[in-house]
Amino acid sequence: MTSAVARAHTNIALVKYWGKRDSELMLPQTDSLSLTLNEFYADTKVEFSAQLTADELIIDGQSVSGKGFKKVQKVLSIVRQMSQTDQFARVESVNHVPMAAGLASSASAFAALAMAASTAAGMKLSRRDLSRLARRGSGSATRSIYGGLVEWHRGVDDLTSYAEPIMETVDFPLEMMAILLNTEQKKVSSTLGMQHVVETSPYYPAWREVVQADMQKIKLAIEKRDINEIGHIAQTNALRMHALNLAADPGFTYFNAATLQAMHAIDNLRASGTNCYYTMDAGPNVKVIYDRADRSKIQAALTPLFGADNLVVSQPGPGTVLLDQK
Repeated sequence: MTSAVARAHTNIALVKYWGKRDSELMLPQTDSLSLTLNEFYADTKVEFSAQLTADELIIDGQSVSGKGFKKVQKVLSIVRQMSQTDQFARVESVNHVPMAAGLASSASAFAALAMAASTAAGMKLSRRDLSRLARRGSGSATRSIYGGLVEWHRGVDDLTSYAEPIMETVDFPLEMMAILLNTEQKKVSSTLGMQHVVETSPYYPAWREVVQADMQKIKLAIEKRDINEIGHIAQTNALRMHALNLAADPGFTYFNAATLQAMHAIDNLRASGTNCYYTMDAGPNVKVIYDRADRSKIQAALTPLFGADNLVVSQPGPGTVLLDQK
């Protein structure tokens, strides 16, 4: 019986991929770039045992089956194949981030699973190979293996689609504030949403070109430590991603009334001289990008609208780490 415990932090894409070209290998349509956050994370324990007759998954103390369980089993099966073990595993995960609410809970969960499962199976994978393994469970998990600002290369096959850090220790005052507007599970999953968009949104070919240009621009902005330019690119990229959803057939949106209120509030703050920008993933919650020096001004403006408890300040976070091994 061998076990390992790993911790991985969630990441928020500043330039998004929004579409897969191979759903089995989880290969994305485009490159992407994200910021790993220190406030949201998952702790996952994996234990392989000859006594088990099937894989088991427990999340936050509850036994889980269905789609989520199948994704975990997929990663476990790859680990078994790589390590040449036939033992089943018990997976216990504790999420310190609301699940399926557009806060990238699957990114932290599958990055932690990749490290814990491979270690428990007796392997010592490189971070690149951990990134590739995490990708098989959740595309964005490929980036959570690393801390700070991370690029995911779309690649051409399983071997060449992986993430690597652009700036693992962020040495300038980039900060992100999550506005928690709705932490319930979203009605349209990321997987279904992006698949529908690729198949039906007439603007999808242009999206690939948008991402290619945004990747070049944001890497230059990171090199210059230009938070305003990073924020501007991230906000424009997010709006264009969500425009794909509205233009699909039938169209859909992850926004709710509070999402729009937050977007307007941030635009108004910027118009009045406080530099801040927003991004949203597949969910209603809004993330604000800004210079740490402006945090108190932004909190003062947003607290009356959304409540202090719903504003979560996050610094750039670390990559996936092993907490325990037996």
